[in-house]
Order: sequence, then structure tokens, then C-alpha cells
Amino acid sequence: MIKYLHEIRDPIHVFVKLTEDERKLVNSRPFQRLRHIHQLALTYLVYPGASHKRFEHSLGVMELASRVFDIVTHSDNVSKEVRGQLRPIGENKLDYWRNVLRVASLLHDVGHLPFSHAAEKDLLPSGWDHERITRDIIQSDEMKAIFKDMIIPLQTEDIVKLAVGPNKATDLTFDPWEAILSEIITGDAFGVDRMDYLLRDSHHIGVAYGRFDHYRLIDSLRILYDPETDLPKLGIEEGGLHSAEALLLARYFMYTQVYFHSIRRIYDIHLQDFLVALREGELFPTKANEHLKLTDNEVTSALLSASLNDSESGHLHADRIVNRKHFKLLYDRNPTDIKINPKAGGAVYKALSDKFGADKFRHDYYQQRDGGPDFPVQLRTGLIESSLDKSEVLNSIPVVSVDFVFCEREVYEQAKNWLDNNHEIIIKQDKEEK
Repeated sequence: MIKYLHEIRDPIHVFVKLTEDERKLVNSRPFQRLRHIHQLALTYLVYPGASHKRFEHSLGVMELASRVFDIVTHSDNVSKEVRGQLRPIGENKLDYWRNVLRVASLLHDVGHLPFSHAAEKDLLPSGWDHERITRDIIQSDEMKAIFKDMIIPLQTEDIVKLAVGPNKATDLTFDPWEAILSEIITGDAFGVDRMDYLLRDSHHIGVAYGRFDHYRLIDSLRILYDPETDLPKLGIEEGGLHSAEALLLARYFMYTQVYFHSIRRIYDIHLQDFLVALREGELFPTKANEHLKLTDNEVTSALLSASLNDSESGHLHADRIVNRKHFKLLYDRNPTDIKINPKAGGAVYKALSDKFGADKFRHDYYQQRDGGPDFPVQLRTGLIESSLDKSEVLNSIPVVSVDFVFCEREVYEQAKNWLDNNHEIIIKQDKEEK
């Protein structure tokens, strides 16, 4: 007897349910590859529990996406104004778009390189990223054949739009409905990709920072008209605003306490250095068939081999990773330095490199574009306001930034003493020169 509904146990969502059509996608080569791509790269070297993969994350994103869809399209939750603007509502197309959303959610990460983001910037050709590879895989003959054979056949372009979003698929035209559905997956405020990775990462790492009441949050989501743009957008009822604040605070704390943990960051840098050396100037392949052959397994094998043999490419970087000889954090900018020179970390890195040699240091700088996102909030009176007008919490969430300088262990004490004696001069002099 054929079973048409399948269940997968999940530590975050208890069960993830799959149709027989979706199971075929899960069993496909691109999706099964995600069993061998770590969600958080080498974070397990800092937090041993962080060994979870993109495979289970993608299943979780699909589960959350359909929960959001069911809430925001329920007849009791859709205003007449919104219903008239979003074409599928009332046209018996909801089943089709729900299926597209689930499939796009499931496949949104199939383009990730080994160890996810670690080497994406330096080892892909200009103009390429994992979203572009994801798009090519979704458009491959292998995946198209599965979409075409579904009980409700799906259009490949619809899946691409929802999976990568308008910011990445700039050559495609999104109507308001497609933009809303893509926002469910990729949105800055309420994207379920973010919801799942915060919940899942905090669970596996063993910290409480990423937890928030996602049940209340999802139940409060609505499609509302943004008062600034007069376009439909994912928003929230006033009663769910605290849950939304909790989500965005969870994001802030996970970034500052986990994702930008200094040792986690230097392992990513060493891994990037290793991959550049291993491939000897050759970029990662972008063709789907070649991309699918590469997983964390091949990189891990190469790491272990190179760490044991000083004649192999990338030996020094592999040794730093495998034998835990990572560079130590030497400088982390502080408020006093920032007041003098906003790019203090860069000044320190340059001065140390000039003094001791650039190969002995690494500079890690990142600054988030903004703080809390702006989304519509429906008040109990029925009026719609901006979240930034309604919430003091969202206005006070700091911008996430890091400015680290790491140092090779052999020169650490010498470099630290020199920096202690020259710290103020370096920062002021660099500012004056600029």
C-alpha cells in the first residue's frame, strides 16, 4: 500500500510532514547532499553540539513556511482590501501556491558550498553566490522532471522566485503576491529561514539566546498594507508585537554571542585560507553537476590529510584547524577607540602587519546595515502603524558589528606588548593620515 503522507521526527518542530511528491524531492541528489553540509561550518569546534546540517534545517523551514501560509491566507485573517489585491485568493489557486512555497522552502539552501558560507566570498566567480547556484539547481532537468510529475504540477520559475527572492532574482518580475510569499521564506523581519535557524542553532549549541515564542508570533502574522509604501507586506497584529520583539532580540543575541564568537570567526578564516590554498587559485565549480560532488566530507578529508603532511597544499592552515592552533584574539575595538577612529581595527591591523608581517595577523570586520526592521503593525483599533513608531524595543536594538584582529600564537606576547605601548598613537595617527 502506498503511503501518501510521511512524517519525520524533528527536535524543533516535533514532526515534519511530507507528501509523496515532497518525499521525492527529499530523496533527490541535490537535497540528500545537504546531509553533508554543516549548518554552522566549524562552529562544532567551539560548541560541540553544533554538528547539525542544512538537511534538517531545510525541512524545518518548509514546516514553518506552510504554518505561516495557512495563517495569513485563512479567510478570517484576510481583509477585503488585501483580498482584492492578491490574485490567488478567491481564485482556487491557494493549493498550488502553498505547494510552491513548501517546495521553495525545502530547496532554498541546495546551492550552499561546503561548510556553508565559509569560503563563498573568495571561491566563487564574480557575481556568483549560493543563491545563484540554488537557482540553477532548481532549474536543472533533474528537478524539473519531479516538479512536472507532481499531482499538482509546479512551474519552475515560481519556485525560483520564492526560494531566492527579489533581491537575488533581480531579472525576474515579482507581483505583490509572489513578493509576499518570498518574504515568508527570506524576509528580514519574519522570514522562516531565520526563525528556524535561530531555534535550531540555539537548541544544538545549548544556549537560550535564540528562543522565542514562535507559535504566538506565527499566529499573529498578517498580510497588511505598509503605510510607507502602500504595498502589501508581512506584518503583525498588535498582540503579537512582543513576540516579534523577542525574535529580533534573539537574532541580536545569537549574532553577538554565537555567530560572531571570536574563536568561531577565526576558524572560519583559517578554513577559508585552507580552501584557497587547497584549490591553488581554482574557484569552486558553479555548474550544478560539479557543485553536487562537493560536500564537507571531501574538505574534512583534505584537512586531515594536509594537517599530517607539511608538503601538502594548505598544511599550515589545516594544522591550525585540526590541532587547534588557531590565531588568538589580540584586539577587539571598544567604545573609546571608536570615538577616536571608527575604523580602529583596520588601523591596528595595518600597524601590526607593518611591524611584524601581514601573514601573522588576520582582520575580521563586519557591520550590520541597520538595527530593527520596519514592518506594519495592525492596532486593536484597526489602524496600521510602523513597527518603529510603535516599539521602543526595536528602536533600541544595537547594530551588530565586529572588528577583530587575530594574531599568530608564536608572536602573540610580543605583539601584545608592542600594541599596549603604541595603541593610542596608532589609532590617532591613522585617523590624522586619513
